Amino acid sequence: HRVGDMDSLGSSIGIYGIARSRGKKSYIVLNNVNHALKNMYGRMKKEESHYIESIITTEKALELADQNTLIVVLDTHRKSYTEAPELIDKIDKVVLIDHHRRSEEYIENNLLDYIEPYASSTCELVAELIQYMEDHIKLTKFEADALMAGIVVDTNSFTFKTGVRTFEAAAFLKRRGADNVEVKELFNESIEFMKKKTEIIERSEIVFDDVAVSYIDETTEDSNVAAAQCADELLTIKDVNMSFVLVRNKEYINISGRSVGDMNVQVILERLGGGGHLNMAGAQVQTDDMEEAKARLYEAIAQYKKEIKP
Repeated sequence: HRVGDMDSLGSSIGIYGIARSRGKKSYIVLNNVNHALKNMYGRMKKEESHYIESIITTEKALELADQNTLIVVLDTHRKSYTEAPELIDKIDKVVLIDHHRRSEEYIENNLLDYIEPYASSTCELVAELIQYMEDHIKLTKFEADALMAGIVVDTNSFTFKTGVRTFEAAAFLKRRGADNVEVKELFNESIEFMKKKTEIIERSEIVFDDVAVSYIDETTEDSNVAAAQCADELLTIKDVNMSFVLVRNKEYINISGRSVGDMNVQVILERLGGGGHLNMAGAQVQTDDMEEAKARLYEAIAQYKKEIKP
């Protein structure tokens, strides 16, 4: 999907591994290596350079696609959220693998829909598929690490949305060579980035008694990653049950939401056109006015609070 993360790229690498093991030529459509992907991409260039040749742009994918092409859409089910919506218009053979709850926008008439909202991540689902095909699929250590990284990021290191199947997938990946230390290194950051996160947390405020909110009023390459990580960290404040971090992008305000327990950030951010899961969700508010985006978020929170009030 657009604005890729470890789960979308990790699951893509997993599917690439399946195709490689079956002798099929495959490509990963990726138009931009953002901050969230830079460590994975750097390791790929250093250790697994053949993957780089298989990463192509939307333009190149449209050139290569023909009637025998199969598209695998990962970590989203919305055409507008994909890296190449026009490719889906051109090719009618589509497989959809996602762990988000189905929204109003949905890619229809697929060869296969594998949508499991109770899964921790798309990487978990792909790891399960590989287990069912294990006699024919030989994962490399890098592929196992990439899939493990996707699970780690979407569970916040096995904290949220972590079930028995999540640990079973992780155990399978460990048996296939995944290294916890090397996976952790994929998330290492610079001292400048850490200082930026400290500033974001420092400007946060508590609203509605148990909701922490902060913002990033600048557009930089690492802002979306910083917002997601700070939303996680704000939940460690005593008596905070939900957190939101707003971040300015070129054409919209992005919101990362997190929660604990039964507090449902997914329902709140669906009111703003977003989605996700009970404890982890996001939205893109179509405005360039940070105060307007905050006001709309506060209104959605107030409505949710009113609905759940006993």
